[in-house]
Amino acid sequence: MKRALVTGGSGGIGAAICRRLAADGYHVIVHANRGRDKAEAIVKEITVAGGSAEAVAFNVTERAATSAALEQLLEVGPIQVLVNNAGIHADAVFPGMSAEQWHSVLDVSLNGFFNVTQPLTMPMIRTRWGRIITISSVAGITGNRGQVNYSAAKGALHAATKSLALELASRGITVNAVAPGIIATDMITGSFDADAIKNLVPMKRAGKPEEVADLVAFLASDRAAYISGQVISINGGMI
Repeated sequence: MKRALVTGGSGGIGAAICRRLAADGYHVIVHANRGRDKAEAIVKEITVAGGSAEAVAFNVTERAATSAALEQLLEVGPIQVLVNNAGIHADAVFPGMSAEQWHSVLDVSLNGFFNVTQPLTMPMIRTRWGRIITISSVAGITGNRGQVNYSAAKGALHAATKSLALELASRGITVNAVAPGIIATDMITGSFDADAIKNLVPMKRAGKPEEVADLVAFLASDRAAYISGQVISINGGMI
């Protein structure tokens, strides 16, 4: 059974990805930062449904703690599917943005990507099969007012995805990014009302976390073996 790690797996999109990968037969490692209880609840849901899962908690911005947690996971065997989903918002117009808002968002998205992905790469290479999928955002493609930090982080992940895909292509490992638009999770509560969504999204609705999860599951499968280095949007026609 292949093992899949989903960072930020206790959130709305992350939980949907965990459920879908478990349904596809992966042993899913559900990651959380401080919300381990939420990760444990998702694990219970998956196992009750007949799937295989476990929970893990660490802060992706802390290099030593992340390495220690990953070393323990790797003692069992390689992790061949990695979904980098951990991310945060700290929105503000740029002239009023604090250094903390800037660094915290880049730290989680960008340094978190390195801290988690880099230790898993060589074990994945040795198996000659792997999938690295990073959850990005439409903001990383188009930009967004009040999100210079978030857009910068996601845009950097797009570039990292393309470069890493070139390095790993000959090893049977694909590297892709998924860039959702407005998805119906707690994260958009208070940011987009029904009228705003209708104005912004040609399909006149927010996407479902399960729709993002379906795309991730496809990219994680053997059917997507020739897709790598891509940033794939899922946004109801916004761009």
